Parts: sequence; C-alpha cells; structure tokens
Amino acid sequence: MAKDEASRGEELRELGWTAEEVRQYEELWDYRQRWGAINLEPEDRVLLRRAEAALPKRAQGKGSQKKTLKEKAHYRWLSFYRDAMLVSADSLGLEAGEEAAWVILLEEELRALEQNQPVLGLPDTLKAKGLLAAREAWIDAIAGEARLLSFDFDAPLEALKLQESTNWKPLRSEGARSYPVLAADRAATFRAQVGPELEAWMRANFPSLKTNEPASA
Repeated sequence: MAKDEASRGEELRELGWTAEEVRQYEELWDYRQRWGAINLEPEDRVLLRRAEAALPKRAQGKGSQKKTLKEKAHYRWLSFYRDAMLVSADSLGLEAGEEAAWVILLEEELRALEQNQPVLGLPDTLKAKGLLAAREAWIDAIAGEARLLSFDFDAPLEALKLQESTNWKPLRSEGARSYPVLAADRAATFRAQVGPELEAWMRANFPSLKTNEPASA
C-alpha cells in the first residue's frame, strides 16, 4: 500500500475510528487500488465513502506530496501482474515447493526497484521498455529446467480494462502463454541469479540511477 495512504489510517484513528474500522478501511482501500471497486460489497463501498468523507482534504499544487515509488505507474503495473499470477497458482496446479519463474522475476524486479529507488519518471520508464526483451531472455534461459504450464497473460489486463480506464500495456506479446515453473531448489538458484542481474541492468540503464557528472563552473 502507498505510504501516504496507509498513514491515513492513523488519521482515522485520531478521528475516533476503532482499530477494526481502520483495518477494514486499509484492506478495502488496498483492494480497490489493485482490482477496482466493481467487486466490492455495497457495505464495503459505504465504509470507503464514509472514511473519505471524514478525512481532511490534502493540499494540492506545488506543496502537495510527491508520489512514492510504490505509487508510480511502472511499479503498480509490475505488482498488478505479479498479484494476478499469485492468485492463479492453485488453479494452474503448482505442486508443493514449485514457484513460477515469471513470479520470481517480477518479485526480484520489484525488490530491485525498492532497493535502488529510481525516480521512474519519463526517462526511466522509456528505458524500462528494454526490460521487455530482457525478461523474455531470462525466462528462456531457464525454461529447459522447468515444468511448462500455460498462463493467459492477456486476461488480467483485459479484466482490468472492463473495470476502469487504463493505458497500461501487456507484460508480454499478445497470445503469450508459456509459463515455466521451477522446483524449490532451482527456484532459489534462479532468484539468486536474476536479482543481481536486474539491479545491474537498472543501474546501467535508468538515467536517474546513473552517477551525475559534476556541474561545470
């Protein structure tokens, strides 16, 4: 959950809301951010509206708080796909200890973002397009050691677009289905390998992570 929104639960507590009411609000807010409000029960929507009516409006303009890393569209896009895959684990029939290679890759990419804190403005997100091919290469490199399943990479985004307007792009090319899953020992090895490689890629390519040259006098 975004830091500034999570902290608003404390504001509700100060306004006299009970701990249980605050917990419900934070869980519902997080659900709505991830999946939209269409599947919320009417009483859940009422609670959200009541909370938002009670909270003081935040100042807008130059003095308003900047977005945190977890609020940036690129981070939320990766989290969206990771969560969609995690939700599908049971229906796909993953065995005990198995992990999906794509989940590992996205988890490590998110961890690398959190570790390095790039700005993720337009220069960074333009460079991030290079990760489309890089992700496929990492997955292809371990596919021979995996059990191959099928996952509909188009479906999560299509479902989201039915609930809200979004300009997010697909994670993979249209029609992609290959979904390698790794046994526990190989999953750990892949995670240990791909994490540092993702960090190195980001440091080499994201402009906001490159060392700035000293300004000339």
